[in-house]
Amino acid sequence: MGINTSQFPLPSLTLSPVIFNTMTVTFNTKAQTKDGSLHSKFTYESAIVEKKDNGDFSVTPTAIDYDFKTDLAVPKTGLMLVGLGGNNGTTMVAATLANKHNISFENKEGKVEPNYYGSVTQSSTVKLGVDSQGNDVYAPFSSIVPLVNPNDLVIGGWDISKLPLDKAMRRSKVLDFDLQRQLVDRMKDIVPLPSVYYPDFIAMNQKERADNVFNVDSKGEVTTKTKWADVERIRSDIKKFKEENGLDKVIVLWTANTERYSDLIPGVNDSAENLIKAIKENHDEVSPSTVFAVACILDQIPYINGSPQNTFVPGAIELAETHKSFIGGDDFKSGQTKLKSVLAQFLVDAGIKPLSIASYNHLGNNDGYNLSSPKQFRSKEISKQSVVDDMVESNEILYNKKSGDHVDHCIVIKYLPAVGDSKVAMDEYYSELMLGGHNKISIHNVCEDSLLATPLIIDLVVMTEFLQRVSYKKAGEENYENFYSVLSLLSYWLKAPLAKPGFNPINGLNKQRLAIENLLRLLVGMPVNNELRFEERLV
Repeated sequence: MGINTSQFPLPSLTLSPVIFNTMTVTFNTKAQTKDGSLHSKFTYESAIVEKKDNGDFSVTPTAIDYDFKTDLAVPKTGLMLVGLGGNNGTTMVAATLANKHNISFENKEGKVEPNYYGSVTQSSTVKLGVDSQGNDVYAPFSSIVPLVNPNDLVIGGWDISKLPLDKAMRRSKVLDFDLQRQLVDRMKDIVPLPSVYYPDFIAMNQKERADNVFNVDSKGEVTTKTKWADVERIRSDIKKFKEENGLDKVIVLWTANTERYSDLIPGVNDSAENLIKAIKENHDEVSPSTVFAVACILDQIPYINGSPQNTFVPGAIELAETHKSFIGGDDFKSGQTKLKSVLAQFLVDAGIKPLSIASYNHLGNNDGYNLSSPKQFRSKEISKQSVVDDMVESNEILYNKKSGDHVDHCIVIKYLPAVGDSKVAMDEYYSELMLGGHNKISIHNVCEDSLLATPLIIDLVVMTEFLQRVSYKKAGEENYENFYSVLSLLSYWLKAPLAKPGFNPINGLNKQRLAIENLLRLLVGMPVNNELRFEERLV
């Protein structure tokens, strides 16, 4: 049976100079629409591998049949940002307003039309297949399944700074002046909700910004002795935001300051029960980001951590499992690390052995200011270091006890106010070639940090909402299930991706992207993607 996607609304996508606002993709597959949902069948083929004592492998192919169901109704969705008044928060609001109201502006190069460049869901394409001549055919990512249009997001949130968003946007110094000028009237009445502030978790240089805090005592002084009340306040804020805006769903995303790592302590944050107890007892190792996470998990509000701290301590993950609530993290993968996840995989897949990777950054925005504190920098260092781990583990020929089983990986971040939001990244990859040869790859990358990070927020929110509408069951079973609570499918956009306990995270960018594409394909009844190209390679 053919499935015509005109049976359900598709979001529009603007790509200069072509506008895909009426595109219909017809899938002539066995997928069927029924009661507002798209039903498809998929056989998941894999292989179980056993490594024997002599080094040989025993490979057993496996196949499991699944039924998938995708709700085709796009809900009215709200996004609440923790850090609404920061660089990313103000840029996110400005971007959606500029696109929604078609606000063009002038910069030194001329007229700029609003767009969502840098967003996979809004500005990339997916290969559908080949035409009759064997040529690849691509369609906009957003035309495959019905997704939330970022223009339609209702955005609010919290910030420890009370500046209204027009002034916060000016403070951030991200956007061109002409665009800021045109957005002032639309942003001046947006004021962040008061947020949680535990001074020990972010750099002391942030104290002067903390004038919009609700965890205060009767004298107006910041207190860390009301942590469970802080959880309940956040739950109340979300409920009120949802009701006042008539929303079907709310997603919460942390884009606030990087926190220091929380110490993992048995009996404190190692289980769901202990974590709740620790919050109620105001334990010093319960961070603001974990308080936000717990508040969301208790009410099944998806929560995404866009910073590198260990928000999702083991107790938080267990709590999410118990409440079947979605969580995703950690740390936006925007520039240097995204490139590293491609280049390191390229080198290892080519049989070249990276020996060392030296990474240097300097930036001048408030993120850099906060990271100038050693404890907060350590959180970032940990998230950036792990990006090559799975590549190293994939190749025992290159990496073993005899010849060396690790990559020397050095990361430096410096605060340099003059460069503002234009982050400078320099990398050197030193690798071993055959017969004792070496090569060195040096990369110098200058990027506008918030204009790379904001599209990631869009994609994380759009895909998180969509994944809530997908359920599955094994063929022959009666009840459908949702995805596991840790949304590892979001890994493409995250620097230190969370994985299900007991599983290793996947960092290779190409693998992460392929998983997303193949999910979309199987949901509409298409085969998963491959590049065998038998059309041209067989007689």
